[in-house]
Amino acid sequence: MEPQKALKLHPEIVPLSTKADYARCMERIEAWFHQAVIDRPPVRFYRHNAQFDAGVPLDRARWASLEERWMDTAYQLEEFERSIAGRTFHAETFPVFMPNLGPNVYSAFYAGRLEFAEVTSWYEPVLSDLDDLSVLQGDPTENHYFKKIEAMTRAALDRCADRYWVGYTDLHPSLDCMAAWRGVESICADMALEPEKLASLAELSVRDFHRIFDHFDAMMKAAGQPSGTWINIPCRGRLHIPSADVATMISPEHFDQFSLPQLRQELVGMDHVIYHVDGKGVARHLDTILAQPEIQAIQWVQGLGQEWPIMQWLPLLRRVLGAGKSVLVDVPIEELDDFMAQMPREGVFLCVGVGEGMEPSVLRRIERWG
Repeated sequence: MEPQKALKLHPEIVPLSTKADYARCMERIEAWFHQAVIDRPPVRFYRHNAQFDAGVPLDRARWASLEERWMDTAYQLEEFERSIAGRTFHAETFPVFMPNLGPNVYSAFYAGRLEFAEVTSWYEPVLSDLDDLSVLQGDPTENHYFKKIEAMTRAALDRCADRYWVGYTDLHPSLDCMAAWRGVESICADMALEPEKLASLAELSVRDFHRIFDHFDAMMKAAGQPSGTWINIPCRGRLHIPSADVATMISPEHFDQFSLPQLRQELVGMDHVIYHVDGKGVARHLDTILAQPEIQAIQWVQGLGQEWPIMQWLPLLRRVLGAGKSVLVDVPIEELDDFMAQMPREGVFLCVGVGEGMEPSVLRRIERWG
């Protein structure tokens, strides 16, 4: 049975006292999904593919390990609230807290341990034998990482009031989950040498996705929150950000065989879908991704070094727009004018990293984009 769409049940969203224009901004986002423009394209003053900061040294008097700090719900909320105190949220930049234990937490809901660094976490593979999946057969909603994310979510909902919204954690089922459980090198070898043995693992990787997504979505809707996650684009309804970063290492044939069936299961019942295309390796599968009618937009993330400037990727971005999909893209301020001169504004969501105080002048430039 198709999951019920929460938009029909909880249409009201808690207003933000910290962002008086939130409703207008959400209208711009909704128009963007349909390649329409109300007054200007949506803009977020943040670079999605910026490099991590160095992090904050561990206070050994407070925590014995980095893991303890990550698991300290009060600290995580205090740090987030400190980071937004006194800030002005320009354009389509929103204060949204996302409960976070790193990008592989979905895989860890089943088995294994997360290893924590200052600004991210890693997951060590747990599956050594494709003929024995017993290590992964527990109920993911009984796992301690799941319960920690749930506790963080509840605590944030109790504290946020009208100061900020709360999103759901970063969920990566399907191919990336399979690669985490098995190891990237092993999963690639499996595709070539033992593809028939991957069927059960592929099914397991997406089996509980909607149950987990629906659990957190229901928490948000009951509290009057929009749907949002790490990408920080809040929407009414149900927003999902599918991805398959490991697809950068596989052929289109293997993508169609080992990623597309699970992707189609993920998309069922979603109101808004933005596919995260992480670099030119994943972009080799772009035609298949664009062919999925439920996907409304592409987040294009070019790499570092030779992958810049953004102007070299204009043909790819036009290809996305030509397929009827919108695009979310990082544009450096020094390339902004050239970008606007050569791209249509319809269907483009800009992420622009600028210094504090520059936002109003940048917005004025974007408002002249015709």
